[in-house]
Amino acid sequence: MISLKPVLMIIDMQRGMREVPMSSRNNPNAEQNIAALLEAWRSKEATVIHVRHLSKDRNSPFWPGQSGVEFQPEFFPMQHEKVFDKQVTDAFTHSHLEHWLQSRSIRQLIIVGVSTNNSVESTTRAAGNLGFDASVVADATFTFPKYDYAGVLRSADEVHTMSLANLDGEFARIITTAQALELINQ
Repeated sequence: MISLKPVLMIIDMQRGMREVPMSSRNNPNAEQNIAALLEAWRSKEATVIHVRHLSKDRNSPFWPGQSGVEFQPEFFPMQHEKVFDKQVTDAFTHSHLEHWLQSRSIRQLIIVGVSTNNSVESTTRAAGNLGFDASVVADATFTFPKYDYAGVLRSADEVHTMSLANLDGEFARIITTAQALELINQ
């Protein structure tokens, strides 16, 4: 089976992400954009992959069995949509994701979710290194402030744009929700 439409990969849109105050993150419309993409993919009956983080840390909101590990209701997978669980930032590590994609001749990935500089960047780097044609939707990802190596607090927007710059051209293309919608509607 060859997938002619790009695959939408939604990373870590779990209830635990809602525990972080909205004021500390960027892209307050990211969930709205992800929901629009999910609706478009579903309307075209295109492939959607959900990635869920299952923490190894008992104190994490993503520890299995806690409500934080559950998908946010608006991003709950449909029965035919594939779910890959991960315990590290990269969705390809120990998940059989690469084999699953290759066995279906899937090459093109549209990546959205959280957090830009963590699981999104790590998964996108792996996708690029494995030869997948990856695009990250800049306005359908978000992140949080972070101290840099010199001890300077960087805003969520600064962390986000630097992460996207790390990926752009070498591992993936950086696109907008509008551009992703054009791709699925072709």
